[in-house]
Amino acid sequence: MRQLHARMRHYVAMARYGAEAAPFFAMIGLFRLFPLDMASALGGWLGRTILYRTHLSRRARANLAAAYPEMPEKMRETTIREMWDNLGRTIAEYPHLGKLSIKGERRRIALEGLDHVEQAVASGKGIIFVSAHFANWEVLSLAAAQYGLEGGGVYRPVNNPFVDRWMVRQRQANGPVELIAKGAHGTRRIFTLLRAGKAIFMLVDQKTNEGVAAPFFGRDAMTTPAPAAFALKLGVVLLPVSNERLHGAHFRMTVHPAIAYAPSRDHTRDVLELTTRINEEIEASVRRSPSQWLWIHRRWPKPGDVPRSRRGKEAQALAGAGVRAERDGSSLI
Repeated sequence: MRQLHARMRHYVAMARYGAEAAPFFAMIGLFRLFPLDMASALGGWLGRTILYRTHLSRRARANLAAAYPEMPEKMRETTIREMWDNLGRTIAEYPHLGKLSIKGERRRIALEGLDHVEQAVASGKGIIFVSAHFANWEVLSLAAAQYGLEGGGVYRPVNNPFVDRWMVRQRQANGPVELIAKGAHGTRRIFTLLRAGKAIFMLVDQKTNEGVAAPFFGRDAMTTPAPAAFALKLGVVLLPVSNERLHGAHFRMTVHPAIAYAPSRDHTRDVLELTTRINEEIEASVRRSPSQWLWIHRRWPKPGDVPRSRRGKEAQALAGAGVRAERDGSSLI
């Protein structure tokens, strides 16, 4: 009887996930019918005319007002509308990721700062590329794979398993073959790849209650300590990357100089200081093009927010985090 109830719950959950996924796949099917540029334009129109009017714009307004208190209201609304245009385009471009190239006459991704990549590769060390949800954020792993870098991309699985499987297939077909889901197993795999001198691609701009409180736009934001902990443990190269939509489905990806760091005897302080440096790089890129970043994230904690789990509370201290994660299989991502 217990097994029967479990199967019933499973079937009900699958039916619910299927109903949730149906509109998404219908939309993706629509975008697939059009050439890349037309699909991107349609997605942009849907973003700035329909998605702009959803309740999520209220969160974007609050985040922008806190980050840019001097920004006129009209400019904030323009920024939010442009952000939705970009997000709509990004969604519409998913069925066409294979057409986003760094080479040839049909090149759509311009690369800058490749000398920093070449220096990092020549060092023989592992490389962590840290970026954020800029423009079409899938461009980072796409361009890296086409450039010839080997490694893995860290991702957070989508709640809906049908959508998640589709997203994974798109990324594996066009970016790094290896995708690393967040969790203890992923942490161990990242250690292995970095020790082998491979590259890891991480988006580090989302709130995590198991992170450390590091400044971002003048307010503490719960930030993943993973890049800092890996770097301090393994001595890898930290390369910040930004991405900008130039026009339509054309992009400029810029690799910035490596973040310098020197470990001390105070691991807790080192992790916080290096995480703060990473946030500073992300913030600088956001300030250069505010509408290219997703202001709808719950990036900053509300008053009274605390980590929900014991591990989250421990992560704020982070004493020996890199060593502990590798030794006992705990998660840094």
